[in-house]
Amino acid sequence: MPMRTEDTPGHDLRHHGDAEVRDDGSALVDLAVNVRADTPPKWLRERIADSLTGLAAYPDGRAARAAVAARHGVPVERVLLTAGAAEAFVLLARALKVRLPVVVHPQFTEPEAALRDAGHTVERVLLRAEDGFRLDPAAVPEDADLVVIGNPTNPTSVLHPAAAVAELARPGRTLVVDEAFMDAVPGEREALAGRTDVPGLVVLRSLTKTWGLAGLRIGYVLAAPETIAELERAQPLWPVSTPALAAARACVAPRALAEAAHAAHRIASDRAHLVAGLEEFAPEGLRVVTPAEGPFVLVRLPRAAAVRRHLRHLGYAVRRGDTFPGLDDEWLRLAVRNRGTVNGFLQALDKAVTLAGR
Repeated sequence: MPMRTEDTPGHDLRHHGDAEVRDDGSALVDLAVNVRADTPPKWLRERIADSLTGLAAYPDGRAARAAVAARHGVPVERVLLTAGAAEAFVLLARALKVRLPVVVHPQFTEPEAALRDAGHTVERVLLRAEDGFRLDPAAVPEDADLVVIGNPTNPTSVLHPAAAVAELARPGRTLVVDEAFMDAVPGEREALAGRTDVPGLVVLRSLTKTWGLAGLRIGYVLAAPETIAELERAQPLWPVSTPALAAARACVAPRALAEAAHAAHRIASDRAHLVAGLEEFAPEGLRVVTPAEGPFVLVRLPRAAAVRRHLRHLGYAVRRGDTFPGLDDEWLRLAVRNRGTVNGFLQALDKAVTLAGR
């Protein structure tokens, strides 16, 4: 049964994967950041570059908003463009009147950090490794009026059934589903984006992960028009830049969706290769959370902190897991990379595990 905890932070909620590859980590092979490698593609860079001739004018998001609405088959009134999905968490925390927010962990920590910064007392539901970090809707307090869950979940790579997530919806409750990695799932199965029949549903999407736009900041919210209006009132003027708007239009176009779908299948194949390699370390106590469905995997192994340090000396950066509520220092998150990179990493991991055991 998942655990419930009260307002006890105990984790560095503002630590993210990019910290592993800054400064002295900039030369490392990056398995810490969940951005698809070799992106943005040339055609997308060109579209963004073309937008620079319009920088003298204030950004006009109408065309990009309409493009996102068309991509999901919803009216434009159900779309809000944001400076990455992270901005949406801040808007939700500041704009909505919330009495009992609940965050389902382990997951991306920014939603809870934003809620705390806005003065809210946050309750956690901690999914357990023994249960495969699977969602139990009954574990969420009935009186919660805001529930946040990721799908597929960072860092566990668990893809919850859409029906189980939708079961969390209640009259008077806002259900926030972070689908930042859903476009890395073949067929986007279990997606709730575009659904208008789930009461209080708010879906967040990011275009930074699949398209390598973390430095540009672009994402969007899909929700009922009245919720979108509340969030929009909390935004500053012109929150999304002209280049980011150009990127949004490009990334939801049919060509881009086809490319993303192809990439999702390639990621699934590369992930299977990574998981098979990791399972060779079972005699050393390594366990992989499976089935993994995102562009990353979560592993538990003895002396993980020491293994991570040795991996850095061997040229590889991985994401520590102990900053996620529900995890400790025996957990690491590994981004999926191509087979050549993975093979090199597995060799380094073999050395790191040996060195950590001495």
